[in-house]
Amino acid sequence: MNHTAAIRHLKRADPVLGAIIRSVGTCELGTSRQRSHFRALTRSIIYQQLSGKAAATILSRMHAIYGGRAPTAEQLLATPDAALQAAGVSRQKISYLRDLATRVHEGSVPLTRIARLPDEELITTITQVKGIGRWTAQMFLMFQLHRPDVLPELDLGIQNAIWKAYGLRKRPLPQDVLRIGKPWRPHASVASWYLWRSLDTA
Repeated sequence: MNHTAAIRHLKRADPVLGAIIRSVGTCELGTSRQRSHFRALTRSIIYQQLSGKAAATILSRMHAIYGGRAPTAEQLLATPDAALQAAGVSRQKISYLRDLATRVHEGSVPLTRIARLPDEELITTITQVKGIGRWTAQMFLMFQLHRPDVLPELDLGIQNAIWKAYGLRKRPLPQDVLRIGKPWRPHASVASWYLWRSLDTA
């Protein structure tokens, strides 16, 4: 994806962020491979509160149940709990996955047309699902749908990056993140990506 216009805007709108952009370099937001919306959401549930390596192992074992592929909502609903538990999926996450699959199957979470919903409406729709909160919905918007103006104000990484970059006395609250990030609109997704990377390059 071409982020030239976004970067030009962010450098002009916020000198602090501009310095981060120059330090980090090329923006790679939106370069990851695509997966189905259902697969993306099931993956986000599996990865909650686990290390990347542990979650990847469990996800791989779960996919092995379906011949090495991500299941559809209908396939997941037809899978016994015991098979999912044997793959390493906790009982709580099984309940989350089943709630997601049920809502997708019944249409209350309409993944076939969800990409056409405005950001906040989409967040409201996805967060009907047990185990999916605002942060997960924002990650879906940013990394699955590549929406350009997502600012995950609840994210600790974003808060910590702002805390450090702007020399604040304490970690900013979500409302502070939204206030500081107001000049980044309508390119908050790129700004967020650079803030995350600033922690990696510190």
